Amino acid sequence: MEKLIITCALTGAEVTKEQNPAVPYTAEEMAQSAYEAYIAGASILHIHVREDDGTPTQNKERFKVILDAIRQKCPDAILQVTTGGAVGMSDEERLAPVKLRPEMATLDAGTINFGDEVFVNSFPSLINFAKKMKEFNIKPEIEVFDRGMIENAKRLVKMGLLDTPLHFDFVLGVPSGMPADIDSLTYMVRSIPEGSTWTVAGIGRHQLPMAIFAILLGGHVRVGLEDNIYYNKGELAKSNAQLVERVVRIAKELGRDVATPNEARRILNIK
Repeated sequence: MEKLIITCALTGAEVTKEQNPAVPYTAEEMAQSAYEAYIAGASILHIHVREDDGTPTQNKERFKVILDAIRQKCPDAILQVTTGGAVGMSDEERLAPVKLRPEMATLDAGTINFGDEVFVNSFPSLINFAKKMKEFNIKPEIEVFDRGMIENAKRLVKMGLLDTPLHFDFVLGVPSGMPADIDSLTYMVRSIPEGSTWTVAGIGRHQLPMAIFAILLGGHVRVGLEDNIYYNKGELAKSNAQLVERVVRIAKELGRDVATPNEARRILNIK
């Protein structure tokens, strides 16, 4: 197996300090949380940004401030910006941080219900996002919430808008999406194009079992407060780093070494 790539999703657009005080908002909090996760073993830092009051934003200048702050502390980490933003944002808003030319960005591969809202990703939007990432030489991470989204990614490859090998993130356990269980995960893994790499993000209580399955199956792992604010049932996570440290510990027990950022670049074919 390749070494294990750990992604840390630092803050997201939904979770709040009221739910867990460790959720970072400010540039200083984001940089410190990123640094702790990076030191713990995260090669990729998945980045949403907030205003200081916690309001999610895709503002390019706000992203620049936070990306610069993180780079100062984590100079060789892979910074992966979100183009998911928050439900209701326009394509133009969501694409704003791509103009900063990060190494990686997420590309949500289809529409899904989120609670009472709809996270809209029409196929014309997917074309728009893929074109922008190709223009700026950004490695997309294809965000997949159900099986049909893999087919959307394959269509983009045929259109010449995505370059192989692809890298997928299976987001499992979202209500209305694929459930977080071993059958769903192995089904998704069997469905992606040969030579692709993949990560799994289990939502909430599913984060830990999905991480263990990924370690054993040769995939990669995403953890962090964006997806899960608890360490154990009823016990809030103290930090993003605490969630990363647990995965590193388990991976070592299972005989899987953890990738450095440069090793992750090689595995993901990031030029």
